Amino acid sequence: MTQAPKTILVVDDDAELSDGIKIMLEHKGHQVIQARDGKQARELVDRIRPDLVILDMMMPRMGGYPVLEHYKDRKDAPPFIMITANEGARHKAYAELLGVVDYIRKPFPMERLLEAVDRGLSQSPPQA
Repeated sequence: MTQAPKTILVVDDDAELSDGIKIMLEHKGHQVIQARDGKQARELVDRIRPDLVILDMMMPRMGGYPVLEHYKDRKDAPPFIMITANEGARHKAYAELLGVVDYIRKPFPMERLLEAVDRGLSQSPPQA
């Protein structure tokens, strides 16, 4: 079953990784928007209302946690997938407390991310 194209926001200061994710998701038929830090991510989430956000934990200006904290109790928040090079179990637990649909440690196989994207999009509320 193919679904209608979804809008996915990829937030990572690593341009090479972000571009790779963008190419892969566009190949799957999704529209991809990119941000380089949490401040830009919050502006885009509020303006564009993406169906899903792939969010890096550690970035300049604003990392992933303040973004998750901002949207934690909002009913209109998109699903979030956190990607990180951080190994700490406490970080994963906190991200899950903040409601991420998945927490993926870098480096990861793209298939792993695609599975998380499909799962996250299935939780995305339908666009009005």
